[in-house]
Amino acid sequence: MAGAVPAAAARGAGRRRAHRRAAGEPGEPVRLRPDRRQADDRGPPARRHGRQGPGPGGQQLGGGSTLGERVFGNALAGRRADFIGNPALPHTYSYVPDIAAGLATLGTDARAVGEVWHLPGPATGTTRALLDLVASQAGHPVGIRSLPKLAVRTLGLVNPMLRELTETYYQFGEPFVLDTSKYQAAFGAAGTPLADAIAATLAWYKTRPGTP
Repeated sequence: MAGAVPAAAARGAGRRRAHRRAAGEPGEPVRLRPDRRQADDRGPPARRHGRQGPGPGGQQLGGGSTLGERVFGNALAGRRADFIGNPALPHTYSYVPDIAAGLATLGTDARAVGEVWHLPGPATGTTRALLDLVASQAGHPVGIRSLPKLAVRTLGLVNPMLRELTETYYQFGEPFVLDTSKYQAAFGAAGTPLADAIAATLAWYKTRPGTP
């Protein structure tokens, strides 16, 4: 996905977010005005995808994470990792600390005003390669269980979170790569190496009560 792609979702959560942005509702990151003396403006659109990372912000599926408890928690417990889509396809997974750092940069640099930005993160690879790293760092093999679209649609009849994922399943059923070159050209190289991001996330999970 390139930064020039418009926010033009036809339905569901994507459409609601686009409407909120168009209406000027809160929820976007804060930005400075061009004179950099006031910070009460609505922030520039900043996109990330499939976030993961330590802390609660990287875990809730309903909050945007597809690599939360059902992947990292399951891996540490010796259970299969549950996720959505085809594991052999390249997929961008943003990292929560990188998201925070990127938003902080956009909120304090006048060059961000009036532009759409893709936040940097770990290098994009296949979901299977990511799960192989999880297994390596967990110290044992991790099985994979992928939910096909039909299963997601069926479960969505009783689960509102999965209902929204039905509408965005295309993001997991084909390659989904976030192009962050514009951000990095403007503000410099950024993004945590994937192995380091996974190590930090697993370390956080190990501190949770009941985690093996």
